[in-house]
Amino acid sequence: MEKEFTINVFSENYIGLLNRLTIIFTRRKINIESLTVSESHIKGIHCFTIVVKATESVVRKVVQQIEKVVDVLKAFYYTSDQIIFQEIALYKVPTAALTMGTGIEALVREHQARILEVTPEYTVIEKTGHKEETQNLMKKLKQYGLLEFIRSGRVAITKPMKELTVHLQEREMQYNYNN
Repeated sequence: MEKEFTINVFSENYIGLLNRLTIIFTRRKINIESLTVSESHIKGIHCFTIVVKATESVVRKVVQQIEKVVDVLKAFYYTSDQIIFQEIALYKVPTAALTMGTGIEALVREHQARILEVTPEYTVIEKTGHKEETQNLMKKLKQYGLLEFIRSGRVAITKPMKELTVHLQEREMQYNYNN
């Protein structure tokens, strides 16, 4: 049965790595739902956070294939209950809709969003949450003449589990043992 998985790939920041990773998904005909890349808590190490819908056996094989890529230090996969995750969404609405007392301010408060910028032409609203939450607010803002909408990729942090630093130490000890 297909379900949503979040894959974290840790690597140094090498040119072309993203291309090599996406080819692994393309060959298996797996669509990437979300992709975010950022620095991790370890200096010089970046984390690729990739969201896919697939079966667990397929995701396990993909992660094993990813770990074979030379520049990859370690890859993990998680279900939604094993991580804490968020996305950020930005909405642009006409300022006239805000100043005419149409209820946008109440909608912003109700959805625990916030107003980032107000200009004579437009107002930018920010909402942090899960995809469903940001989509829900977008649908409600359409009635006010939504001008633009954009949502980031997922950012995720694992619930208490074995840390990457432990995996890296084990890898280094194995390397030293073999040499």
